[in-house]
Amino acid sequence: MHVAQAIEQLCIQLAQVSESVPGERQINVRISPEIDALSWLASQACWPLFYWQSRSGEEIVAACGALERYDSAAEASRRVQTLPPGWRVFGANRIFGASDLFLPVLLWQQDSAGQQLTLNLVSDTSLQQEAQRLLHWLADLRPVQPAASLPHYHHVHHAPDKTGWFLQINRALATIADGELDKVVLARVSDFSLSGPLSAAALLAASQRINPHCYHFMLATEAGQALVGSSPERLYARQGNQLKSEALAGTAGLHQAGLLMDKKNQWENSLVVEDIRQRLADIVSELEVMPAELLPLRHLQHIRRRVRARLMQPDDAQCIDRLQPTAAVAGLPRAAAQAFIRQQEPFSRGWYSGSVGYLSHSKSEFAVVLRCAQVTGSQVRLYAGAGIVSGSEPELEWQEIERKAATLGTLLTAENQG
Repeated sequence: MHVAQAIEQLCIQLAQVSESVPGERQINVRISPEIDALSWLASQACWPLFYWQSRSGEEIVAACGALERYDSAAEASRRVQTLPPGWRVFGANRIFGASDLFLPVLLWQQDSAGQQLTLNLVSDTSLQQEAQRLLHWLADLRPVQPAASLPHYHHVHHAPDKTGWFLQINRALATIADGELDKVVLARVSDFSLSGPLSAAALLAASQRINPHCYHFMLATEAGQALVGSSPERLYARQGNQLKSEALAGTAGLHQAGLLMDKKNQWENSLVVEDIRQRLADIVSELEVMPAELLPLRHLQHIRRRVRARLMQPDDAQCIDRLQPTAAVAGLPRAAAQAFIRQQEPFSRGWYSGSVGYLSHSKSEFAVVLRCAQVTGSQVRLYAGAGIVSGSEPELEWQEIERKAATLGTLLTAENQG
């Protein structure tokens, strides 16, 4: 059935809930939609809004409204243990600051089994009263609106600018030479002033069409505020006690030959691999690192080494604490690198280099927040970073962040203005 019919069916089933007792319940309705999940989500005004497409493209979820919100992965992980099997919590985790994770009211799910709408009911007092409240909530859902066009930019400001970037890289190289750091990942923001308000969903839809092999995500915490990204990097995926992570470090232009043989990039990747080994060592019973491979993207290619492990306990809060931030987005040693970042970067990272995804009792998956933008009305902030190790050259690192920012930036510049 179409989405509007599915929502009507949800209302019929809600009206039949008569138990005046506390509890949790899900109502599921299969759909054969005439629209896609992102277009439907973009039309809603019941925050938070969350969209997620797996890197393989096999799974899509769109969630709206919050029954409960959690400001840490630990709090969310504890709550998941008390929820019925299969219930999922969605959102993002910062590396500097609180998380924003939530149990959604309504969830659109698409996977190999098909598509369905899921409505969650949770009440400490009366399921019947909660069902009546959600009937009113469903009545406020909006029909799908026409897709918004992308505005073009009037002005862009980089922080740091190229001169400041060179100074920052040289400070990092001096600190590395002094032995205080092995690696540090430094970032730049690009603030775009646009010709009109930007739909975060429209930006994400455009990115989906041109950026392959990526997680595509959106988290809108309130009206006019949204995180959007197309990230190539997995933080981790967990199925029961089985854990998958990866070292994604070492970068070159898409058509540049010899990346796998380049000593500087091999060294950068090996630092990330060894950090993952050390951070997981006392919480896993097995760990295996796959051979290096290339991950080709639209403008870039990366060295990737996949990591597989068996957890002693399936604890998502522990996984996030151990793996975030990875050496691929912060540096080594972790504490010293984070202190250097806080001291040197002339902006707040916000969600950048944190993680975005979902957790549940049986499985969880988080992507690293990379190739991303913070959308605020007609202002957009793009983030891009580069790993600095001994041998890094400021000019080449500037070229790298230019290519990374182009993941989303080209959608607002020449290609979009044509």
